[in-house]
Amino acid sequence: MRAGLIAMGQPGDCLEATLIQFVSLFRGTEKIPMGKREAQFVTLRQLRTEVGNDACRFFYLIRSHDQPLDFDLQLAKARSNDNPVYYIQYAHARVASVMKQLAARGLAFDLAQGLAGAGLLTSEPEQAVLRTLTRHPEVVEQSAVNRAPHTLVHYLRDLANAFHSYYNAASFIVDDAPLRNARLALVLGVQQVLRNGLTLLGVSAPESM
Repeated sequence: MRAGLIAMGQPGDCLEATLIQFVSLFRGTEKIPMGKREAQFVTLRQLRTEVGNDACRFFYLIRSHDQPLDFDLQLAKARSNDNPVYYIQYAHARVASVMKQLAARGLAFDLAQGLAGAGLLTSEPEQAVLRTLTRHPEVVEQSAVNRAPHTLVHYLRDLANAFHSYYNAASFIVDDAPLRNARLALVLGVQQVLRNGLTLLGVSAPESM
C-alpha cells in the first residue's frame, strides 16, 4: 500500500498501519463460536446492531491493540455500573441532572464565584476529583503519541469513579453560595472532560439516562 501511495506521488510514511489482535465474543460465560473453516462469523454491523455504536466502539478501545479482546455482549448491553461505557456516560448525565435540579430550585450558577472559591474544596473526595482532573492533558497526549486510546478509556473510568464517589459523599446544591458554586464548577469541569474524552473516542455523552 505504501508503494502504491509513492507511485501516486504521495509520501509513503503518510500511511501508518496498526495490527489488531483477535476478538472473541461471549454472552456471559458462553463463547460464541466463530471460525474461517466453518465460515461462522459475526460481522461488525451485526455487533453494532446488537449492542449499539457506543458500546461497540468503547469495548474495542478498552484494550491495547496488541492484546486479545474478550467482548462480552451481555455486559456491553447492561445498564449497570459493571458496564464501563454506561458507568462513564452516567457520570456525565448525573452532572446534567444536578444542573437541572439547580434550575428547578430557582438558583443560578456563578462561574466566577465558583472558580474563586476553589480553595473551599478541601474534602478528600473533592481532592481526589481534582487530582484526577489534573492528569487529563498528559493522558490525552500519551494516548495520541503512543497510539493508545485505551489509556484514555481507563482514565475516563477513573474520573467517573472519582466523581461517583464524590456524588455519594457530598451535596452540591447547598445553602452556602460560595461553596455551592465551587462544587458546581468542579463537577462541571468533570462533565466537560468526560464529554471531551468520549468525543475523542467517538462515543456519545448523553444528558440523561
